[in-house]
Amino acid sequence: MANSPNSPRPRAQTIRTHLLQIAYDEWGSPDGRAVILLHGFPDNAGAWNQVAPALVGGGYRVLVPYLRGFGLTRFLDSQSPRVGQQAALGLDVIDLMDALSIQNAVLAGYDWGCTAACVASILQPKRVAALLAIHGYGVNDTIRPEPPAPAAEERECWYHWYFHTERGRRGLEANRKEICLLLWRSWSPNWKFSDQEFERTAESFDNPDFVSTVIHAYRHSHGNAPGDPRYAEVERRLAELPAITVRSMVLHGVDDAVHPLHRSKVRMNLFPEGTKRIEVRGAGHFVPREKPEAVVDAMRTLITKV
Repeated sequence: MANSPNSPRPRAQTIRTHLLQIAYDEWGSPDGRAVILLHGFPDNAGAWNQVAPALVGGGYRVLVPYLRGFGLTRFLDSQSPRVGQQAALGLDVIDLMDALSIQNAVLAGYDWGCTAACVASILQPKRVAALLAIHGYGVNDTIRPEPPAPAAEERECWYHWYFHTERGRRGLEANRKEICLLLWRSWSPNWKFSDQEFERTAESFDNPDFVSTVIHAYRHSHGNAPGDPRYAEVERRLAELPAITVRSMVLHGVDDAVHPLHRSKVRMNLFPEGTKRIEVRGAGHFVPREKPEAVVDAMRTLITKV
């Protein structure tokens, strides 16, 4: 699904919240209905470059932020804890909407972006017109440790355990591009991306807060790093795995080697009754890059029914 020479191009923007200066790509008219697309780890806003133009063609305003720790997004205060916990990711989305005076938006995300979109939908459902959750319900109980997964799944999450060690932190600092390239190749084994596509994306991993944010995200998710106290109440609420009440759709890449298909099936009961779940053939973990047409179709279905 290649863009034509006449396709719309994004405008690079920044906006301040009370914690961050968020860099984001903006597509389409500022007067259009807002759609916010959220990338994952290890990726950046470019993940949605094949999706956004099709939505702009429908008259929508598309906003694609760089998550904390990625690209040109920066913390305003050098003393702010560089945390990557789920509550922070979700509240960053709400803060972005506040800063831009957006009262209501359609949200879509995958990986970390799916978590952020799900958290925002739980915390402020009246402000979320619809949700596209790629990989399914993205919220975890960070208070009570989950039981061990089957051995094959634990093996695929090797980077979690590596990042829990000081060696892993230093390894990510020294070899971030090498590690992230390995994850791309491992998580989407049939995806033939170009060197140029990865190199353009990897520039975002040079953010000075990338390593600290990533390391905290994985350590905290397993209860091995304290969270920022400002998010404690939200984390307690999320630990109950609250149901999502906004209109939703779930996509899952059939070839995803790190988020097995059964995971999104297990928690479908936490979406509204009748939520459609689609298995996307020919896609692994990076569905917006690998099969943008499937994402566009899902977004159009969601948007036209709200």
